[in-house]
Amino acid sequence: MIRDILLKLVEYGELNQTALISFCGLNLTKHRSIIEEMEAHGLIRREVETFGRTRSVSYFKASPKGLEFFKEILEPYERVFPRS
Repeated sequence: MIRDILLKLVEYGELNQTALISFCGLNLTKHRSIIEEMEAHGLIRREVETFGRTRSVSYFKASPKGLEFFKEILEPYERVFPRS
């Protein structure tokens, strides 16, 4: 799941929470802790944009640390074990 999340963020650059969950085939209720853990470890960044008083949208981006992790670990793994 971590690989899928980082892969989508590297591929698209930035995704809102709904798109990220949808593209990765995750359930927000079940997988929120994974996203929060990735954020706590500095692999992804969350930016919140507020519209008016009640509406806000969370956007996620891969952090520089997440990009480095992707390039050094996940990208070589994908080359050795490609998805079918």
